[in-house]
Amino acid sequence: MLTCGVDIGSRTVKLVLFDGKKIVDSLVSLSGRAPQSQALELYQELLANHQLNQSDIAMTLATGYGRNYFELADRASSEIICHSAGVVHYFPNIHAIIDIGGQDSKVIQLGENGRVVGFVMNDRCAAGTGKFIEMVAQTLEFSVEQIALLALDGNGACEISSMCAVFAESEIISKLHDSTPVDVILRGVFRSVANRVVALGNKLSLTGPIAFTGGVAQNAGVIEAIKHRLNSETLFVPPKPQITGALGAAILAYRSAS
Repeated sequence: MLTCGVDIGSRTVKLVLFDGKKIVDSLVSLSGRAPQSQALELYQELLANHQLNQSDIAMTLATGYGRNYFELADRASSEIICHSAGVVHYFPNIHAIIDIGGQDSKVIQLGENGRVVGFVMNDRCAAGTGKFIEMVAQTLEFSVEQIALLALDGNGACEISSMCAVFAESEIISKLHDSTPVDVILRGVFRSVANRVVALGNKLSLTGPIAFTGGVAQNAGVIEAIKHRLNSETLFVPPKPQITGALGAAILAYRSAS
Protein backbone atom coordinates (compact mmCIF):
# COMPACT_ATOMS: atom_id res chain seq x y z
CA MET A 1 0.00 0.00 0.00
CA LEU A 2 1.23 3.50 -0.88
CA THR A 3 0.20 6.85 0.54
CA CYS A 4 1.21 10.40 -0.30
CA GLY A 5 1.82 13.44 1.88
CA VAL A 6 1.60 16.91 0.31
CA ASP A 7 2.98 19.87 2.26
CA ILE A 8 2.11 23.17 0.56
CA GLY A 9 4.17 25.75 2.40
CA SER A 10 4.61 29.47 1.96
CA ARG A 11 7.87 29.07 0.03
CA THR A 12 8.03 25.45 -1.12
CA VAL A 13 5.88 22.46 -1.98
CA LYS A 14 7.01 19.07 -0.66
CA LEU A 15 5.66 15.61 -1.56
CA VAL A 16 6.47 12.22 -0.03
CA LEU A 17 5.46 8.79 -1.27
CA PHE A 18 5.40 6.31 1.63
CA ASP A 19 5.01 2.50 1.77
CA GLY A 20 4.33 2.09 5.49
CA LYS A 21 7.98 1.68 6.47
CA LYS A 22 10.09 4.03 4.42
CA ILE A 23 10.06 6.93 1.99
CA VAL A 24 9.72 5.60 -1.54
CA ASP A 25 10.34 9.00 -3.12
CA SER A 26 10.16 12.71 -2.35
CA LEU A 27 10.02 15.89 -4.42
CA VAL A 28 10.51 19.54 -3.51
CA SER A 29 9.90 22.69 -5.56
CA LEU A 30 9.29 26.39 -5.01
CA SER A 31 5.63 27.29 -4.44
CA GLY A 32 5.79 30.07 -7.03
CA ARG A 33 2.85 32.30 -7.91
CA ALA A 34 0.39 29.39 -8.06
CA PRO A 35 1.16 26.97 -5.19
CA GLN A 36 -1.84 24.71 -5.86
CA SER A 37 -0.97 24.29 -9.53
CA GLN A 38 2.66 23.64 -8.60
CA ALA A 39 1.57 21.00 -6.07
CA LEU A 40 -0.61 19.33 -8.70
CA GLU A 41 2.23 19.31 -11.23
CA LEU A 42 4.61 17.84 -8.65
CA TYR A 43 2.02 15.21 -7.68
CA GLN A 44 1.64 14.13 -11.29
CA GLU A 45 5.43 14.01 -11.68
CA LEU A 46 5.72 11.79 -8.59
CA LEU A 47 3.14 9.35 -9.98
CA ALA A 48 4.78 9.33 -13.40
CA ASN A 49 8.20 8.62 -11.92
CA HIS A 50 6.84 5.33 -10.56
CA GLN A 51 4.35 4.56 -13.33
CA LEU A 52 1.44 4.98 -10.94
CA ASN A 53 -2.11 6.22 -11.33
CA GLN A 54 -3.94 8.25 -8.71
CA SER A 55 -6.01 5.13 -7.94
CA ASP A 56 -2.79 3.37 -6.87
CA ILE A 57 -2.45 5.76 -3.92
CA ALA A 58 -4.50 4.53 -0.98
CA MET A 59 -4.77 8.02 0.53
CA THR A 60 -3.35 11.49 -0.07
CA LEU A 61 -3.17 13.84 2.90
CA ALA A 62 -2.38 17.54 2.57
CA THR A 63 -0.82 19.87 5.14
CA GLY A 64 0.77 23.31 5.28
CA TYR A 65 -0.60 26.74 4.36
CA GLY A 66 -2.36 25.43 1.26
CA ARG A 67 -3.68 22.19 2.69
CA ASN A 68 -7.37 23.07 2.22
CA TYR A 69 -6.98 23.92 -1.45
CA PHE A 70 -5.33 20.81 -2.89
CA GLU A 71 -8.20 19.15 -4.74
CA LEU A 72 -6.64 15.69 -5.01
CA ALA A 73 -6.23 15.30 -1.24
CA ASP A 74 -8.53 12.88 0.57
CA ARG A 75 -7.89 14.65 3.87
CA ALA A 76 -6.11 17.64 5.33
CA SER A 77 -4.29 17.91 8.65
CA SER A 78 -2.49 20.52 10.74
CA GLU A 79 1.19 21.02 9.97
CA ILE A 80 1.90 20.78 13.71
CA ILE A 81 0.59 17.21 13.85
CA CYS A 82 2.24 16.26 10.56
CA HIS A 83 5.66 17.65 11.48
CA SER A 84 5.50 15.75 14.76
CA ALA A 85 4.62 12.46 13.06
CA GLY A 86 7.44 12.93 10.54
CA VAL A 87 10.06 13.69 13.19
CA VAL A 88 8.99 10.86 15.51
CA HIS A 89 9.40 8.47 12.56
CA TYR A 90 13.14 9.24 12.72
CA PHE A 91 13.54 10.04 16.41
CA PRO A 92 10.93 8.25 18.59
CA ASN A 93 12.18 9.79 21.87
CA ILE A 94 12.20 13.45 20.82
CA HIS A 95 10.69 15.87 23.37
CA ALA A 96 10.60 19.04 21.27
CA ILE A 97 10.84 20.19 17.66
CA ILE A 98 12.23 23.49 16.39
CA ASP A 99 10.90 24.12 12.89
CA ILE A 100 12.03 27.11 10.84
CA GLY A 101 10.41 27.51 7.46
CA GLY A 102 10.29 30.18 4.80
CA GLN A 103 7.85 32.52 6.50
CA ASP A 104 7.44 31.31 10.07
CA SER A 105 9.12 29.51 12.93
CA LYS A 106 7.52 27.22 15.46
CA VAL A 107 8.39 25.10 18.46
CA ILE A 108 6.40 21.94 19.21
CA GLN A 109 6.45 20.16 22.55
CA LEU A 110 5.86 16.41 22.53
CA GLY A 111 4.71 14.05 25.25
CA GLU A 112 4.51 10.26 25.38
CA ASN A 113 4.32 8.39 22.07
CA GLY A 114 5.03 11.59 20.16
CA ARG A 115 1.76 13.24 21.18
CA VAL A 116 1.66 17.01 20.72
CA VAL A 117 1.17 18.68 24.10
CA GLY A 118 1.85 22.28 23.10
CA PHE A 119 3.24 24.57 20.44
CA VAL A 120 4.10 28.21 19.83
CA MET A 121 4.49 29.93 16.48
CA ASN A 122 5.90 33.17 15.12
CA ASP A 123 4.31 34.09 11.79
CA ARG A 124 4.16 37.87 12.34
CA CYS A 125 7.70 38.87 11.40
CA ALA A 126 10.20 37.68 8.79
CA ALA A 127 13.14 37.97 11.20
CA GLY A 128 14.17 34.51 12.31
CA THR A 129 12.82 32.76 9.21
CA GLY A 130 14.15 31.41 5.94
CA LYS A 131 13.06 34.56 4.14
CA PHE A 132 15.26 36.63 6.46
CA ILE A 133 18.27 34.41 5.74
CA GLU A 134 17.62 34.70 1.99
CA MET A 135 17.54 38.48 2.38
CA VAL A 136 20.87 38.43 4.23
CA ALA A 137 22.42 36.31 1.47
CA GLN A 138 21.23 38.78 -1.18
CA THR A 139 22.55 41.73 0.81
CA LEU A 140 25.97 40.09 1.09
CA GLU A 141 25.84 38.92 -2.55
CA PHE A 142 26.25 35.25 -1.76
CA SER A 143 24.00 32.23 -2.20
CA VAL A 144 22.22 30.76 0.83
CA GLU A 145 24.48 27.70 0.54
CA GLN A 146 27.61 29.87 0.55
CA ILE A 147 26.70 31.83 3.68
CA ALA A 148 26.04 28.59 5.57
CA LEU A 149 29.63 27.51 4.89
CA LEU A 150 31.16 30.95 5.44
CA ALA A 151 29.71 31.09 8.95
CA LEU A 152 31.59 27.93 9.89
CA ASP A 153 34.94 29.43 8.95
CA GLY A 154 36.18 31.38 11.96
CA ASN A 155 35.22 32.44 15.47
CA GLY A 156 33.33 35.23 17.15
CA ALA A 157 30.03 36.85 16.27
CA CYS A 158 28.71 40.39 16.18
CA GLU A 159 25.38 41.30 17.74
CA ILE A 160 22.36 41.79 15.49
CA SER A 161 19.96 43.47 17.89
CA SER A 162 17.13 44.61 15.59
CA MET A 163 13.93 42.62 16.02
CA CYS A 164 12.67 43.65 12.58
CA ALA A 165 14.03 42.10 9.37
CA VAL A 166 14.14 45.48 7.59
CA PHE A 167 16.06 47.17 10.41
CA ALA A 168 18.32 44.12 10.75
CA GLU A 169 19.28 44.53 7.10
CA SER A 170 20.25 48.15 7.78
CA GLU A 171 22.27 46.98 10.78
CA ILE A 172 24.13 44.45 8.60
CA ILE A 173 24.93 47.10 5.98
CA SER A 174 26.25 49.38 8.72
CA LYS A 175 28.55 46.61 9.97
CA LEU A 176 29.85 46.06 6.44
CA HIS A 177 30.78 49.76 6.29
CA ASP A 178 32.55 49.32 9.63
CA SER A 179 34.67 46.58 7.98
CA THR A 180 33.23 43.82 10.18
CA PRO A 181 34.28 40.49 8.58
CA VAL A 182 31.50 38.73 6.69
CA ASP A 183 31.85 35.50 8.68
CA VAL A 184 31.47 37.44 11.94
CA ILE A 185 28.31 39.12 10.59
CA LEU A 186 26.88 35.78 9.48
CA ARG A 187 27.46 34.12 12.84
CA GLY A 188 25.75 37.14 14.39
CA VAL A 189 22.81 36.71 12.01
CA PHE A 190 22.48 32.99 12.69
CA ARG A 191 22.76 33.48 16.46
CA SER A 192 20.06 36.14 16.19
CA VAL A 193 17.81 33.57 14.48
CA ALA A 194 18.69 31.00 17.16
CA ASN A 195 17.98 33.47 19.97
CA ARG A 196 14.55 34.25 18.56
CA VAL A 197 13.43 30.66 18.12
CA VAL A 198 14.81 29.47 21.48
CA ALA A 199 13.13 32.43 23.23
CA LEU A 200 9.93 31.36 21.48
CA GLY A 201 10.43 27.80 22.73
CA ASN A 202 11.04 28.96 26.28
CA LYS A 203 7.32 29.74 26.46
CA LEU A 204 7.03 25.96 26.57
CA SER A 205 9.33 23.47 28.26
CA LEU A 206 12.19 23.30 25.76
CA THR A 207 14.03 20.38 27.37
CA GLY A 208 15.18 16.88 26.56
CA PRO A 209 16.12 15.65 23.08
CA ILE A 210 15.35 18.37 20.52
CA ALA A 211 14.98 18.00 16.74
CA PHE A 212 15.46 20.75 14.17
CA THR A 213 13.42 20.70 10.95
CA GLY A 214 12.34 22.92 8.08
CA GLY A 215 14.26 24.31 5.15
CA VAL A 216 16.51 26.36 7.44
CA ALA A 217 17.65 23.12 9.13
CA GLN A 218 19.68 22.49 5.97
CA ASN A 219 21.90 25.42 7.00
CA ALA A 220 24.91 24.19 9.01
CA GLY A 221 25.53 27.70 10.34
CA VAL A 222 22.08 27.88 11.92
CA ILE A 223 22.46 24.38 13.35
CA GLU A 224 25.66 25.45 15.11
CA ALA A 225 24.01 28.68 16.32
CA ILE A 226 21.09 26.79 17.88
CA LYS A 227 23.48 24.34 19.56
CA HIS A 228 25.40 27.33 20.93
CA ARG A 229 22.20 28.96 22.22
CA LEU A 230 21.00 25.70 23.82
CA ASN A 231 24.50 25.07 25.21
CA SER A 232 24.25 21.56 23.79
CA GLU A 233 26.26 19.53 21.32
CA THR A 234 23.22 17.45 20.45
CA LEU A 235 20.55 18.62 18.05
CA PHE A 236 18.77 15.94 16.03
CA VAL A 237 18.33 16.81 12.34
CA PRO A 238 16.49 14.41 9.98
CA PRO A 239 18.23 13.36 6.74
CA LYS A 240 15.90 15.65 4.74
CA PRO A 241 14.63 18.17 7.30
CA GLN A 242 12.58 20.09 4.71
CA ILE A 243 10.19 17.20 4.03
CA THR A 244 9.24 16.11 7.57
CA GLY A 245 5.79 17.71 7.28
CA ALA A 246 5.05 15.86 4.04
CA LEU A 247 6.44 12.65 5.53
CA GLY A 248 4.22 13.02 8.58
CA ALA A 249 1.22 13.61 6.32
CA ALA A 250 2.03 10.42 4.39
CA ILE A 251 2.44 8.47 7.65
CA LEU A 252 -0.91 9.72 9.00
CA ALA A 253 -2.52 8.83 5.66
CA TYR A 254 -1.11 5.31 5.91
CA ARG A 255 -2.50 4.88 9.42
CA SER A 256 -5.93 6.07 8.29
CA ALA A 257 -5.98 3.84 5.21
CA SER A 258 -4.80 0.70 7.04
